[in-house]
Amino acid sequence: FFEVRASGVHKGTARAMLQDVFGERLMGCEPTWYQGFPSAYYNDSHRAFRKKCRDFVETEMKPHADEWIKSPEGYPVSLHAKAYQAGVQGIVFPKEFGGSREDHDYFHELILWDELARCTGGVLAQLSINSMGMPPVSAHGSEELKARVIPPVVKGEKTIALMISEPYAGSDVAGVKTTAERQGDHFVVNGQKKWITGGHRADFYTCAVLTAKGMSLLLIEKGMPGLSVRKMDTQFDNSNGTAFVTLEDVKVPASNLIGKEGEGFKYLMHNFNHERFVIAVGACRGARNCYEESIKYAMKRKTFGKPLIEHQAIRMKLAEMLRQIEALHDSCERVAYAMSQGVPDYEFGATCALLKVNGSRCFEFCAREASQIFGGSSIVREGQGKLVERMYRDVRASAIPGGSEEILLDFSIRNSVAKYAKLQSKQ
Repeated sequence: FFEVRASGVHKGTARAMLQDVFGERLMGCEPTWYQGFPSAYYNDSHRAFRKKCRDFVETEMKPHADEWIKSPEGYPVSLHAKAYQAGVQGIVFPKEFGGSREDHDYFHELILWDELARCTGGVLAQLSINSMGMPPVSAHGSEELKARVIPPVVKGEKTIALMISEPYAGSDVAGVKTTAERQGDHFVVNGQKKWITGGHRADFYTCAVLTAKGMSLLLIEKGMPGLSVRKMDTQFDNSNGTAFVTLEDVKVPASNLIGKEGEGFKYLMHNFNHERFVIAVGACRGARNCYEESIKYAMKRKTFGKPLIEHQAIRMKLAEMLRQIEALHDSCERVAYAMSQGVPDYEFGATCALLKVNGSRCFEFCAREASQIFGGSSIVREGQGKLVERMYRDVRASAIPGGSEEILLDFSIRNSVAKYAKLQSKQ
C-alpha cells in the first residue's frame, strides 16, 4: 500500500499510517487522511471526534432516514438533544452557553459537516441552520438575549432559523422589503419570508427587516401573534423542510433587536462566509457519496459480458469525479486552516463564494455521472440506484441557497477588485 522512499521516513511510520485507516478502504470513498495518508491538519482529537460523528450517523441517523423522509413531521427534533448528549452538536457553539467551540477548531467542524452529509435526506440538517442563525445573536445580541436564546438551542431543546429571503429577494439581500416600524418599546413587523429552512419547526428566527435606519436584525419568536408559517414542498427529499412565513403586525419587543439598528446588512455579509463553507463541505461529501455508490456498482454490474469497471468510458467518468472531489476537499481544508489561524471573517468573501460554487458544481457533475453509470436504476426511487436518484435532486439545494452560483461568481470578482482599489488608494 505504501512504498516508503523519502529519506528519513521509516517503514514503521508507514505501518502506523496503515493502522490509522478509518472507514471505507476503497480509494476515494473517504478523504485521504481517513485512508492512511499523512496530514498536517489532524491530530488525535480530530480522530476521536471523527469516530464519534461516524458512530452517531450510523446508529442514530442512517437507519431511520427513509422513514423520516416519508413522514410529514420529518426527523424528530429530539435528535438534536441526542446529538448534544453524544458530543456532536456542541462544537459549533460557545462554551459559556453549554457548547464546546473553544475546545475545537475548524477542522473539527469540517469533520462534523462532512460526516453528517453521509446521511441523505436532510436528517439533522437544522444543526447547520442553527449554526447560521445563531452567530448574529452570539456576536451582537444583548446579554439577556444571549442567555435566553443560545443555551436551549445549544442543548438541542430548541432551534433557530435564519429568515432573510423573500418572494422577491433571494440572493439580492439588499432587496429585502419586510418592514419593522418602531412603536414605543416594540417594533411592528410586516412582510413575507420564503424558503426559510426549518422555519416550520423553529422556535426562534433571526430576521432581516427594514427599519427607519436601514436593514436591521430582529429576533422573532414562535407563537408571536401575527406570525404564520407553512411548510413548502421541495424538489429534494427533506426530512427537515423549508417554509413560507407571513408576518402581519407582529409586535416584537425592542429588546429583541440584534446589535445596532441599521447594521443588519453588515452582520449578514459576515455571516454568509461561514454558511458557504458549511454548504461546500456538505456538497463535497455529497459528490463523494455519488462516487462511492458508482464505483461499487461498477465493480459488480455486468454489461456486454464484463463488469462496468472494465469499460474505459466508465473508468474515465470515475476518475474525473474523483479528480474534482479531491481538489474540492483540499480547498475546504485550506479555508478551514485559514479560519483556524484567525484570518478575519471579512477576508473570506471571495474565497468562500468561490468555494461554494466549486462545491455545488462538483456535486452536480458527480450526480450526473453517477446517474449515467447507474442508468435506469438512477431514475426510480427504489432499488440499487435510489440514493443516486435522491442525490441528483439534492444538487440544487447546494447551488442556490446561500447565494446562487451566478451571483457568487460575480461577487467574488467585484469583491476582489474593490479590495485592490482600497489598497491602491492608501499608497
